[in-house]
Amino acid sequence: MNGDALALVNPRHPLAEEGRPHLAAPDARFPRVLMERRAAARLRACIARVGGQGQIVPVSGFRSRAEQQAIWESTLAAEGEAFTRRYVALPGCSEHQTGLAIDLALAAEHIDFVRPHFPTQGVCGAFRRAAPRFGFILRYPPHKQAITSIAHEPWHFRYVGAPHALFMQERGLCLEEYLELVHAHPWGTPPLRLDTPAGAYQVGYLPGDAPAPPPEEGWHMQPDNCGGRVLIRRHERRRAV
Repeated sequence: MNGDALALVNPRHPLAEEGRPHLAAPDARFPRVLMERRAAARLRACIARVGGQGQIVPVSGFRSRAEQQAIWESTLAAEGEAFTRRYVALPGCSEHQTGLAIDLALAAEHIDFVRPHFPTQGVCGAFRRAAPRFGFILRYPPHKQAITSIAHEPWHFRYVGAPHALFMQERGLCLEEYLELVHAHPWGTPPLRLDTPAGAYQVGYLPGDAPAPPPEEGWHMQPDNCGGRVLIRRHERRRAV
């Protein structure tokens, strides 16, 4: 599971430093559109599962801070401040800088780079339904702008890992809401239970520099970019007798 898959990146939690993850192209036809390599593999598998090869196009993946700055400035000049703040993240506050986010489009002769067309029906709809099983969430769903600070973006997907994605889909949570729920289960208190088609898991929170649980207990740690770490381990379901 990607070590930074639950990192929260938004105006309240900007990236502390510039980083470049291990990258790969999810679609060989678009070698310049890159993602963190595990996320790229899962995206490729999801598109293949719904028969979307050649129909679902990766538009924008990993961006450096400089690239995000250039997109901000060019959109500001072309569309104005209100539009830019609605659809473009400030440099340092963009998920694209993690390599875990991808903008997708339905294949067409002309594709809008800022707002690509990714409908809710057809193969795109099939991708939406399958995405959580492959670890992806619709990052900016409708009616969550007050929480995410970004308007609804039906084209923008974020890799978080299948257990988290499936739980978030079931509960109708955006990433901010999910991490708030996780933070309410600090290490030493009963963990959050995730019973999902991907398996049963326990999730807890390790704030700040609190000591980690012993390795033999099987917990995996993921930094949340909020000053702490999310703990997760697989939990065997009890069999009925």
